Amino acid sequence: MAYVVTEPCINCKYTNCATVCPVDAFREGPNFLTIDPLECIDCDACVAECPVEAIYPDDEVPMEWEHYIELNERLAEKWSSYVINEHKEDRPDADEWAEVEEKFELLEEDWD
Repeated sequence: MAYVVTEPCINCKYTNCATVCPVDAFREGPNFLTIDPLECIDCDACVAECPVEAIYPDDEVPMEWEHYIELNERLAEKWSSYVINEHKEDRPDADEWAEVEEKFELLEEDWD
């Protein structure tokens, strides 16, 4: 089992979770983080660090976000060279985006 980053992370991209990951399983995209399921050791350290409660065990992802299981796997592979294991300054509007729902269409997969 691996952990999965879901929709609340989009446009927030807090990095608290990545700093506590003991195996560097987090990958960074333009406006979203993902967890590489092949690297994740199911330690649960990241869950409590996520201020928007976006991280779930893959067998507990809410039904409306189940597509994020496959998305995390695909994006982790696509962003494999973008390992993130250090805290980065929060996006200036992260707190505002934390309150927004239904953000899937805003997910950016490609770095410019």
